Amino acid sequence: MRRTWKLVFLSLLAVGVGVVWRSEPARAQLFRELNNTREFFNDLAEGREPWQVMCVAAGVTLMAASLVSWIFQDDVDSLGTRIKKTIFHWVRKIPFVKVKVKEEMEKAKEGLGKSFMKEIRGEVVRAELPAEGVARAELLGELDSLGKDGEKDWGKGGVSGGLYNCSEDLTDLNTEVYRRFLWSNPLHPAVFPNIRKMEAEVVRWCCRLFNGGAESCGTMTSGGTESIMLAMRVYRDIGYERGIKFPEIMIPLTAHAAFTKAADYYRMKVTRVKMDPLTCQVDVGAMERAISNNTVVVVGSVPPFPHGVADPIQEIARVARKHGVGLHVDCCLGGFLAVFMEKAGFPIDPFDFRVDGVTSISADTHKYGYCPKGTSVVLYANQELRHRQYFVETNWPGGLYASAITAGSRPGSLIAATWATMLHFGVDGYVELTKKVVDTTRWIVSQLRNIPGIHVMGNPTMSVFAIIGSEEINIYHLNDAMAKRGWSLNALQLPPALHMCVTVVTTKEGVAEKFVSDVKECVVKLRKEPGSSTEGSAFMYGASQAVVDRRIVAEMAWIFLDLCYTSK
Repeated sequence: MRRTWKLVFLSLLAVGVGVVWRSEPARAQLFRELNNTREFFNDLAEGREPWQVMCVAAGVTLMAASLVSWIFQDDVDSLGTRIKKTIFHWVRKIPFVKVKVKEEMEKAKEGLGKSFMKEIRGEVVRAELPAEGVARAELLGELDSLGKDGEKDWGKGGVSGGLYNCSEDLTDLNTEVYRRFLWSNPLHPAVFPNIRKMEAEVVRWCCRLFNGGAESCGTMTSGGTESIMLAMRVYRDIGYERGIKFPEIMIPLTAHAAFTKAADYYRMKVTRVKMDPLTCQVDVGAMERAISNNTVVVVGSVPPFPHGVADPIQEIARVARKHGVGLHVDCCLGGFLAVFMEKAGFPIDPFDFRVDGVTSISADTHKYGYCPKGTSVVLYANQELRHRQYFVETNWPGGLYASAITAGSRPGSLIAATWATMLHFGVDGYVELTKKVVDTTRWIVSQLRNIPGIHVMGNPTMSVFAIIGSEEINIYHLNDAMAKRGWSLNALQLPPALHMCVTVVTTKEGVAEKFVSDVKECVVKLRKEPGSSTEGSAFMYGASQAVVDRRIVAEMAWIFLDLCYTSK
């Protein structure tokens, strides 16, 4: 455990004091040293007024106490991280450094702006709401203009993830469901009892799919991030009940960023555990060694977003049980493939509530559940855990206020569309689509393994895989080359890699073959002509990984987010 060294130090100190005290010569020497120290300080104070001595003593004591508190504080950041932050904070105050950083940030902003703003379509840009309403025909015409995207027809399968199923039948079904429940709001179950019933049924179905018992329960949420954050809030409160000031989340290095977002929101500490570089799974031994008295939950992913290799949940569960902490399994990405894998003919290690020690699960219905965007579920092993997720205000003049998730008002149409979509497919429909997606993924991976210059990371479990480059290939150059051919892949870092998420859209005839063919052609060309690092993801990710102060990288992300809210 991480704080064992402190206990060892205190034990050795106690033993040393005991040994010295039992030895008369040593005790006499100790008293002589203490007397010398007393005389030294008396000499320092000689000739000074009492108020001066008191002020100096108080100042030194405060400085020493502050230093000890800063070094040993039980904060969300480690000592090393805090030292680095402090150093770079002061370095950036040096005038020429400050100027240089500002110049580079302006260049990044200009470069991002040029590539980002060209994606905005439509000739009309409004800086303020018009005084008179826009006629229906004009509005629909403008929407048609904004909807035209000749360069990127993502319905053809060129995007990694994003669009999981956009069939016409499913689109028509959801359009009709939306229309019927457009104004409904589950915040008022007495007014919309039909929406309450639908949400309860969706949660129950999901509990059964993930092999939950009679006590298993959960709620719908707006997406995977909210599902994860709500679960982490539950474990935070459990930590508070145990007297832990900064409850700790233990996550694999590959776990989703939503866990660190939850820690940032809820004032928790995150400890990241390294992965095995060959298997891309979390090092369970390192995870167990890292657990401290402040750890309240450990995390595993099936599969994690970056490389698509499921963590060994049974091994992590053993660690969770041994140390008496919760285990959250993040199935946000592939959960609605994982639960149908065995029926589709793909064996998979147990990962759900069948595993003793699994206490909560998050899974996105809006991914491989093929439901509309903005829907997910968070599931718990029992109601005691779910109760900690609820928010209840009993002293508000407006009445008793209770909500199950972060939002108050919610769109009932999303719940209704999720309910309808899941019934539309049924188990057999999901099994059939799971077989298509996993078969396509495994075929692509088998073909990529035969292309010199790139390597597939680990042994992908379901629909996600990642490839890394070599001394011959800068993987970010490959990303830029594929983008020019109409593919939108995900750039990864630490280590540099590319990620592809296969969906139902990717299983369309010829899409997988074109992907493999384009990768092969791009790799062959890059091996002959390495390419430039002054544009695209090669510039952005290459530059970001070279920056030691990650706050600068964060500021580059702020620029990107600012551009998202720029209309012209």
